[in-house]
Amino acid sequence: MIAHLQGKLVEKYPTEVIIECNGVGYHVNISLHTYSLLPNTDSLKLYTYLQIKEDSHTLFGFVEKSEREIFKMLLSVSGIGASIARTMLSSLEPKQIIQAIVSSDVNTIQKIKGIGGKTAQRIILDLKEKMLKLYDLDEVFTLQNNTNKDEALSALEVLGFARKSSEIVVDKIVKENPEVTVENIIKLALKNL
Repeated sequence: MIAHLQGKLVEKYPTEVIIECNGVGYHVNISLHTYSLLPNTDSLKLYTYLQIKEDSHTLFGFVEKSEREIFKMLLSVSGIGASIARTMLSSLEPKQIIQAIVSSDVNTIQKIKGIGGKTAQRIILDLKEKMLKLYDLDEVFTLQNNTNKDEALSALEVLGFARKSSEIVVDKIVKENPEVTVENIIKLALKNL
């Protein structure tokens, strides 16, 4: 198993990079999340996961170890392959995936291309307990926090604000003060929108 690669970044694309290590160029598949975190320097270190199949050896790279761990957890779910796991990590940030799974947010997971309702439920069923233990999270707190955020977003949508821009502002508010009430989220969001 190749645990990480450190070398010169030769080519960079949103879904893949080529890293040269001691004269050998490694083709590494990446998520959009990793792409957004790539440094602007020539030197690069990626944590990797090597998937070995009968007909191919495919290398996946991640700037953060935590993203690689989530990728491996997703692969452990029946029906989730490397391409769907990478799509999930490209569609949502690792923190958002953890949040969606531990709060049983089927809708968020189901919005990802290639994932239906049953697959979303299977992901939650298989990974929720593992993630709660691994990241030492409190299920009740996470659910309540997510509900406040969702209520605030719905209210802002009714008031005529775009969902995407509202989410960015609300996420920042909730991140700065996790115990904020729905009313305060809305008030603070209105000041920033």
